[in-house]
Amino acid sequence: MNKYFSSLSHFVFFFYVCAVGINAQEEPKQKKLKFQADARIRGEQDWNSQKSDGTFRDDRFRVRFRVRAGLNYKPNHWATFGLRFRTGYQEKQQDPHLTIGDGYHELESVPIGFDKLYFRMQYFRFDFWIGRNTFPFEKKHELFWGDNVWLDGFYLGASFDTEAKWIDSVKYSGGLFTVINNYSTFSSDSFIGMLQVSSKHLDNKLNIYPSFYYFSQMPDIPDGNENYRFNYAIFQLGAEYVMQQPKLTFGLDFYQNLKNYQSDENIPEFLKNQKSGVVGHIVWGEQKKKGDFSAGVYLTCMERYAAVDFFAQNDWARWDYSGQGSRDGRLTNFKGLELIAAYKISKRFQLKMRYFKVEQLLPYASYLETGDRVRLDLNFKW
Repeated sequence: MNKYFSSLSHFVFFFYVCAVGINAQEEPKQKKLKFQADARIRGEQDWNSQKSDGTFRDDRFRVRFRVRAGLNYKPNHWATFGLRFRTGYQEKQQDPHLTIGDGYHELESVPIGFDKLYFRMQYFRFDFWIGRNTFPFEKKHELFWGDNVWLDGFYLGASFDTEAKWIDSVKYSGGLFTVINNYSTFSSDSFIGMLQVSSKHLDNKLNIYPSFYYFSQMPDIPDGNENYRFNYAIFQLGAEYVMQQPKLTFGLDFYQNLKNYQSDENIPEFLKNQKSGVVGHIVWGEQKKKGDFSAGVYLTCMERYAAVDFFAQNDWARWDYSGQGSRDGRLTNFKGLELIAAYKISKRFQLKMRYFKVEQLLPYASYLETGDRVRLDLNFKW
């Protein structure tokens, strides 16, 4: 652990020295080195969490926190070097939060790791980055891909205005990202290929974003505990419409895994056709300035193979792979709702409350898993 923090501090110092040195050689027209950080304090209560054997997990209350900090260095108008580090255990990719009073192993140092380390070029209509970065494609929620799950690889996007009356603009995006490198042939590696076309309509009020995601050689259980690997080929059709008076946002996402698992002996028979998902949401208000209030509801039904469960969010329930040697969540094969309310206290502070209620679609044993959860977050950024 000490060696890790030493390496981290050396790298940050090296990055800072390089940035200062380049700034000294060329008089900047604007601020080239920018620091960003945010923090969260969370109170969380869980109850009614039934296991697949019919017993219930103990009701649980936790106080948690998350801290993230990063640097962006922009030597000119088209290039950016970025890094960000965060709290959180490295084996819990979906969750950077730490529980107060738990997990420090008798007051050891707080675990910190990188979730961003990249070089980015933005020139004319084009956007390209290589390295480690967050999900770069259009999305309106975390039920397919969690906000805290990063990607290693490269991304390319291109945006265009159009002459067509019914299209305001269109953006083409694609990326190739490595999950597990076996240092063998490309076909044996775990990787993700992503393509998306995002278009704006009706004076930018309507956003439509069909997407295709190919997940190659994904393990059934993450973190090196797999029994077998298999592929996903998921088509998404998503749309969101924003009405200005009153401020109302309507969204709908449909997911369909196009792979045929009928001949795959590793996949249980009762799950072979569980490949569809749908998420709908309605949100009133927005969170832009002091005093803003918003409220909304998200409804979802995600079958087992409509998403890769350990890349999606782990907010809605306490379901994970801890019994199989991994701390990652397994949030597919469920239906449920989220109620959300948020208040913008000031430019830097936000208060947000979320309530979740979930039920499993198909039981893995004798009983359906369930869960209720409420969270109160105080978010701060500077």
